[in-house]
Amino acid sequence: MSTSAIKYGLFLILWPLVSFSQSTLDAFLTPSDTLNKPRRNAVVITEASIAGLTLLGLNQLWYADYERSKFHTINDNNEWLQMDKMGHVFTSYQMGRHGAQLLNWSGVDKKDQLIYGATLGFGFLTTVEILDGYSQEWGFSWGDILANASGTGLYVGQELLWNEQRIALKFSFHQTKYASQRPDKLGEDFLEQILKDYNGQTYWLSVNLHSFFKEKSIPKWLNIAVGYGAEGMLSGVKDIDNQLLTNIDRRRQIYLSLDVNLSNIETNSKLLKSVLDIFDMIKIPFPTLEFNKKGSVFHLLYY
Repeated sequence: MSTSAIKYGLFLILWPLVSFSQSTLDAFLTPSDTLNKPRRNAVVITEASIAGLTLLGLNQLWYADYERSKFHTINDNNEWLQMDKMGHVFTSYQMGRHGAQLLNWSGVDKKDQLIYGATLGFGFLTTVEILDGYSQEWGFSWGDILANASGTGLYVGQELLWNEQRIALKFSFHQTKYASQRPDKLGEDFLEQILKDYNGQTYWLSVNLHSFFKEKSIPKWLNIAVGYGAEGMLSGVKDIDNQLLTNIDRRRQIYLSLDVNLSNIETNSKLLKSVLDIFDMIKIPFPTLEFNKKGSVFHLLYY
C-alpha cells in the first residue's frame, strides 16, 4: 500500500471527527443515562461483525497454513515461563473492560454490562482456543482458558466489589537481543516483536493509591505498579543444547515502579478523555527496580 493511499485512508477516517463541533462530539461521546437502543444495537452489530471477520480471517489466513486435526488438547503451562498466559489474562481483561464501557456508553444497566460486555474477551478468546484445538500445530489449552477467565474475573470482581477498577492490568514492551537470534519465533520487525517476543514484554498490576486512601491528599492519577516479565527465552521450553551454545540464562523478573492512571486525569474534553482511557492499558515509563534470581537492578527509565 502506498503512502498516499494510507494518508487518504486516514483522512477518510478522521474527517468525520474534525467536522464535528466540539459540543457535538462531546455529546456523542457522553454515556447515555438511559438505554439508548440505536447505540446498543450499533455496538452489538459492530462487535459481532469485527469478531466474525477476525475469526474468519484467522481461519483462512492463519490456520489454513497448518494441517487440521481432530479436536485435541495440549498442556503448555510450562512454556515461555508463563508469559504467554499473562498475555491471555491481559487481553481478556482489556477486551472485557472496553466491552463493558461500550455498553455503559449505550445506557445498558450495570448487570448487563458485566454479563454481556465484560465477558467479551473470554468469549472471543475461547472461540480462538477451539480453533487451536482443531489445528495439528497447536491444541486446546485449559491453561489458556484459565488465564482468559482470570482476566475477565479481575475486571468483574472489582466492579462487584468496588464498582470501579482500582487495580488495572497494563502492558509495556522493549526490544531485545533475542528476537534477532530467532526472528521466526520472536518476530522479524518491531510490530511482530511486540506480539511474539516474550522477552521484551512486561505485564503490570497498576494500583491506584487514591482509590484506596480517598481521604488522603494523594493525586487521583498516581499509581504504584508491580510487573512480571522474563527473558533468555528462544523457545517455549528450556533447550539445554541451545542454552549451552549461547550461554543464555532463562529467568523471571519482578518489577516495582510508579505509573499514571490516565483515566483519572481531569479534562473537559470527552474526546481527550476517551483517548486517555484507551491508552491507559499501557504502562507509563518510570524509574523501576527489578528483582531476579541474580539480585536487583535499577532502571532509570523502564519500558
